Amino acid sequence: MRVNKFVASATGLSRRAADLAIQEGRVAINRRIASLGDKVTDSDKVTLDNQPLTTTDKRLIIILNKPTGYVCSRDGQGSQTVYDILPPEYHHLKPVGRLDKNSSGLLLLTNDGDLANELTHPRYAKAKVYEVTLDKPLAEADKARLDQGVKVDDYVSHLRLSPMEKPSSWQVTMSQGHNRQIRRTFEALGYAVRTLRRTSFGPYKLAGLQSGDHYQEI
Repeated sequence: MRVNKFVASATGLSRRAADLAIQEGRVAINRRIASLGDKVTDSDKVTLDNQPLTTTDKRLIIILNKPTGYVCSRDGQGSQTVYDILPPEYHHLKPVGRLDKNSSGLLLLTNDGDLANELTHPRYAKAKVYEVTLDKPLAEADKARLDQGVKVDDYVSHLRLSPMEKPSSWQVTMSQGHNRQIRRTFEALGYAVRTLRRTSFGPYKLAGLQSGDHYQEI
């Protein structure tokens, strides 16, 4: 295993952050300062800032029903984070396809970088489904614009809508993954998103999970 992957798996750092730690000379293999591209075996002792690191090859996938008011990062900068909800044994896992603080629903966390890439890379076009409530009913003309695609900054946003019980509530399916895309798309048409809840991400679903609860995917 490459040392950057080992460090990322053992600490929850991103690969980029692990690379930076290696470049800064903070990582050692058997007391020798590591270099990018070094490989680690089971018998090697790896340290970060002189602290020993351990990891496991076991893949972990956690599905969390994220409540509103929590951020999907380790440093909440004064806000509560999803790691405040999860048990310590899952704190090394990284979120896949983050939800903003005011959004809720399905959040997947894993130590499997290949799975994270498969779910988020544009070429795989994994579908994500949300339940969205607007501040007012959606006009037919704006629904038609959404069906054609709405220009948001430097991209065209494509959302597929299905009506729900209330005239201001919609099920939204998308495969793109731009920052705050759903909120910004409706804002471009003059609407505010009051609530946004993700119910599925690729093959993963909430499956009746209560807000704040989690389960381990087998």
